[in-house]
Amino acid sequence: MRIAVYSTKPYDRKALEEANERHGHELTFLEARLQANTAALADGHDAVCAFVNDQVGTDVVHQLADQGVELLTLRSAGFNHVDIDTATERGITVVRVPAYSPYAVAEHTVGLMIAVNRRLHRAYNRVRDGNFALEGLLGFDLRSKRVGIIGTGKIGQITARILRGFGCSLRAYDPYPNDEVRDYGVRYVDLDTLFAECDVITLHCPLTPDTHHIIDEEALSKMRDGVMIVNTSRGPLVDTVAVIEGLKSGKIGNLALDVYEEEGDLFFEDLSDRVITDDVFSRLLTFPNVLITAHQAFFTQEALSNIAETTLNNATAYGRGDRTGNELTPENIRPNHGSQPEGEEPAEHEHQG
Repeated sequence: MRIAVYSTKPYDRKALEEANERHGHELTFLEARLQANTAALADGHDAVCAFVNDQVGTDVVHQLADQGVELLTLRSAGFNHVDIDTATERGITVVRVPAYSPYAVAEHTVGLMIAVNRRLHRAYNRVRDGNFALEGLLGFDLRSKRVGIIGTGKIGQITARILRGFGCSLRAYDPYPNDEVRDYGVRYVDLDTLFAECDVITLHCPLTPDTHHIIDEEALSKMRDGVMIVNTSRGPLVDTVAVIEGLKSGKIGNLALDVYEEEGDLFFEDLSDRVITDDVFSRLLTFPNVLITAHQAFFTQEALSNIAETTLNNATAYGRGDRTGNELTPENIRPNHGSQPEGEEPAEHEHQG
């Protein structure tokens, strides 16, 4: 198949070219993001390969269909950026990567917890400047702390297993409880109980209308003072303005983010020589108890390899008239379970989303 690959970075190209040696597709690598003014670049291609911050809404789907695109293959688990209904109506098959490396995201999640708690980001900069003072770096033991996990798909499950090794007391919320997670000593509770009891709250659920701003002003009002919040799932799960107020009041003691609700204009690009015009994001960067990484939780060698292989295998199967089980249709995305799809933002970069 002729595949137009959008939002390509050097590491994407390397992984996809290596995987394509076994598939033989004709790949056109495009640095541009897929949106209304770039959809024409896919003209003459059978398929389009999109990433988490590409915008595949109604207008773009119609443009792609009019150009003869038959397949949309996502390099992510998440699909909230795609109009699945319109794609199905226009005869475009949509496939995703439901599992690439849930370990990558879970490990990054716990790494963020430790780093923001012990202020490793501040300590690193201090030592480089010859400042060896410890004031402002005080953290707490994770052992025996109550950690709430929202979403117990693969990533949430693995996060629970890692945190069990730290001796944490684990709570979880998911509309679809998992008996395997209970075996890790996790106690399922309702959201209000999780908010009220937990010292640390980590998000591993997909972005749906029900989970949009699941962390908002009302949710924060139910939490313990000094709570730590970690989000390696999808940016819009967190109401950033409400979180900033929580940081200012001391309700939030630590905040660690790998995703941001307006990240599309920021992440995956080098903006070091430009002025960041997002005032909300800039405000976040002023807090000493905030640690942000740029949607890199998925970013391991294993994950990139798995994403590339599954992406191209989806295309190969489609070309043969076969199904992989990775197809997305209006029927199989409703109801949308509370659990995070395996590996993902992003449904996660996850990241790749």
